Amino acid sequence: MQFGRTYEEFTVGDVYKHWPGKTVTEYDDHLFCLLTMNHHPLHLDSHYAEGSTDFGRNVVVGNYVYSLLLGMSVPDVSGKAIANLEIESLRHVAPTFHGDTIYGETTVLDKRPSSSRPDRGVVYVETRGHKQDGTLVCVFRRRVMVPTAAYIEERGGEQPGRPQPREQRPKGEK
Repeated sequence: MQFGRTYEEFTVGDVYKHWPGKTVTEYDDHLFCLLTMNHHPLHLDSHYAEGSTDFGRNVVVGNYVYSLLLGMSVPDVSGKAIANLEIESLRHVAPTFHGDTIYGETTVLDKRPSSSRPDRGVVYVETRGHKQDGTLVCVFRRRVMVPTAAYIEERGGEQPGRPQPREQRPKGEK
């Protein structure tokens, strides 16, 4: 299974469809709100949301949707990243509700070698999140510093630091 890409493996125009999707539960939304201290009643109080908002129900906090899409993109985009350099833009286009399933895809918009280090490059991507019915809910663009194949090889290959399994001898054998 691939986990991220080297600079050479990115091609401008490629689209990575992240799999699987994630169905957002009320628990997911509430836990994220509590962890991040976002106590807005739109996300936590169904009585408030039903009677006092345009949506008539709780809306999933947007930063959870963004974080979910960012996480979904790791195996395809930033699994080998040296650094996430910039989130250039983030747009929440439509609301997500409890029970919606989010699917993501990322398009490679541009790439360039690092100006200061020849063993890495910068990849510019756009990630889009859709609900199960195809509704676009979130779009963001970011720049990621990724290693070249030479960088990976110099540091121990694809899985540096992974131990070699030792043969286990039955008890009493030497």
